[in-house]
Amino acid sequence: MSHVGVPRGTVRKRRSLALLTAGVLTIPALAGCSSDSEETSRAVPQDIAPAARDRVADGSTVNWAVDAMPTTLNAFQADADSATTKITGALLPTLFPMDAAGHPKLNPDYLESAKIIEREPKQVVLYKLNQQAVWSDGREIGAPDFVAQWRALSGKDSAFWTARNAGYERIEKIERGSDDLQVRVTFAKPYADWRSLFSPLYPKEITGSPDTFNDGARTALKNTAGPFQLKGVDKAKGTVTLVRSPRWWGEKAKLDSLVFRVVAPKDRTKALADGTVHVTDIDAATADRIALALRDGSGGQPLTHGPGADLTPAAALRSWALAHGSDEKQAEIAQAAREANRKAVIAYGAEQKALRGYAVRKSLEPAYTQLALNGESGPLADDRVRRAVARALDRQELAETVLKPLGLPAKPLGSHLALAGQPGYKDGSGALGDQNTKEAQALLADAGWTQGGAAEKPKDTKAGSEAEKKDAEKKEGEEKKEGAEKAGTTEKAEKADKADADEKKTDKTEAEEKAEKKAEEKADKDADEDADKADRAAAGSDESAASRAEGLYIVGQDDKPGAGPARSAATHVLAPSRDAAAQSIALLRQAGAVSGDSAAAKVTAQDKQPGGAAGAYAPVGTAAPAPASVKGPLGKDGKTLTLRFVLPSGPGSQSLRGVGDRIAAMLEKIGIGTEITKVPDESYFKDHIASGDYDLALYSWPATAYPATDGRPIYAKPEPATDGSLLVEQNYTRVGTDHIDQLFDQAVAELDEKASRELMKQADARIWAAAGSIPLFQRPQLVAVDKKLSNVGAFGFAAPRYQDIGFTDRQAAGSPADRKK
Repeated sequence: MSHVGVPRGTVRKRRSLALLTAGVLTIPALAGCSSDSEETSRAVPQDIAPAARDRVADGSTVNWAVDAMPTTLNAFQADADSATTKITGALLPTLFPMDAAGHPKLNPDYLESAKIIEREPKQVVLYKLNQQAVWSDGREIGAPDFVAQWRALSGKDSAFWTARNAGYERIEKIERGSDDLQVRVTFAKPYADWRSLFSPLYPKEITGSPDTFNDGARTALKNTAGPFQLKGVDKAKGTVTLVRSPRWWGEKAKLDSLVFRVVAPKDRTKALADGTVHVTDIDAATADRIALALRDGSGGQPLTHGPGADLTPAAALRSWALAHGSDEKQAEIAQAAREANRKAVIAYGAEQKALRGYAVRKSLEPAYTQLALNGESGPLADDRVRRAVARALDRQELAETVLKPLGLPAKPLGSHLALAGQPGYKDGSGALGDQNTKEAQALLADAGWTQGGAAEKPKDTKAGSEAEKKDAEKKEGEEKKEGAEKAGTTEKAEKADKADADEKKTDKTEAEEKAEKKAEEKADKDADEDADKADRAAAGSDESAASRAEGLYIVGQDDKPGAGPARSAATHVLAPSRDAAAQSIALLRQAGAVSGDSAAAKVTAQDKQPGGAAGAYAPVGTAAPAPASVKGPLGKDGKTLTLRFVLPSGPGSQSLRGVGDRIAAMLEKIGIGTEITKVPDESYFKDHIASGDYDLALYSWPATAYPATDGRPIYAKPEPATDGSLLVEQNYTRVGTDHIDQLFDQAVAELDEKASRELMKQADARIWAAAGSIPLFQRPQLVAVDKKLSNVGAFGFAAPRYQDIGFTDRQAAGSPADRKK
């Protein structure tokens, strides 16, 4: 995945990279305020056909479909993907995998215990390893492995090509404890998410040198410590084969082997019917095929779906007539078409019969889909326009569009930093406000976007007025010259040219004088406003000062204390208007009320400024006029309010495009036009999202048990680099604030788990208020699984227990061909 302006090895990356590749695309109303207390929502349960181990047969092979061959087996490199995650999960230690509620849980296969034993003067964590835990070569897992991984990922040695080092850079030292099975980790700075470290844990033979870390672990893992070990990678066949590990000390793997096989999403229905895969993620269309197959059963009734199912009796009769008619050419064409259709019907019927052997396991994936609003430049650089977009959305309708047809709970997501059911989840969308068309229109009106604005001439635009003057001068000069030439007097033409030039010079001088006078008047006005603001600040307007410090970040606007006026040539600056400042204050106040931040919730009469939209988080009683209905896009200064909406064009992205179409229709109701651009799936993220080549886009982020660590690079305030580029980490919306960064920094250093979660709720409220990204819904998880398989399917939050996967009887544990009989 591409990272804009970020040097290799320095970016903090999400733990799951699968959703930043093609997987992010394959997905088939703003909620009101919630209470201040943590919500006791429940996660959608996993669907894996659970079975006790004594009911699962020993032996056999399971083929598990993946999108592509893993580009690397090193999960800490930038090109690690979903296949990397699946494979390393079966081969390497994960010390704290997520449980069914999305919470990190100690893994007893590797740890007897792990806890903070000292907090002052420095945080110390003591790991006590399972006494039986060994690598596949027989060497015990111990402190040398922890030390090697820390040194590789600390970021201090640039020779290691790492994609993330969050947390490792906080470690001061790692020591052996009282014996070889104890590892003592001392932190230079407190780190709340210490459980995120050393997962997966690689052996020192891999992490001990840059060569083995950078290249050696890409295609082979000679030393592992899981229920399976790596047998081989066959790029020609597109398979990665794992076999049961004889060195595994835990409960023995039920399967003899586990094969990850490359199958393109478009080919998965056929692969299921052929029996070449037993487990695969599927889209809604394939899920429908399986549901129809199970419904039809073996009754022998003709299929009412598939090829030719929509052929009317009249069309069938006409086809028969053409095939048996006197026109030999037409008859030949009709006969060929009928034969092709007959074969297609037979093939479809055979596929449907084979698909009866599969079940569709359903849950919600630990990931959410969001609408991203690029705040770098254009209309969305104005936070009022972003908030108008957000408040135009009926998120309930969008969630129902995707989830309701699948029989899954259709509820909009209320947090950027946790999913429903996870500890610390709270609906923070009230910091922005619920869906309200009138208030969205009022926000746009306050930002200057009005009916007829597209027809207006640009105001106070020197470049525009001079351009018009030049066009008029050019036309007048040509007319004069043409008249002189018609008179046949070259001398007159030359004089006309000279007079024309003198006249232009005079006009230009007058224009410059007018512009200078206007600039002086504006400077005087600005100085008066600045003096007025200074007077208010001296009178004790603490909230106004706080709002300026909190002020929504526009790329190129440096609001650091003591910063000078210098600006990068590669960025854009938008000075906030008086009304925008007032709305920022009110929005901050609303965020504070939702998050329980009493300091942010305070407001005085001095905060109120004229203008704004009542109910749109502008000062009360200062409603901006909003039209009852909007006909056509709004405009300002001769420009139409149109946003470029980039969507993927691949066959697995139909549902995503459907969501995009509904969003476009919602925006049209408030006068925002959308220009939908469909691009290839493979270039969607890298060439458009990461590079900032979009106004609106839909993409997903994975859930995490460590939002303070994993969420920060996604919502961090972008910083200008020395070369003029912008360091955005993973904040592809380019919207952030210093206060959000501070809340993340406080949360990641807060060792009290409850206090850390409260800080994350406050951060989430401010992320909602900034309106750079709008969570829509948790993604559906659809997995087709052989009906005789147990303990595998739609896992939800929980990590798979690969050693428990298997067939529920010995006959089912035969070959794929046997199971088709």
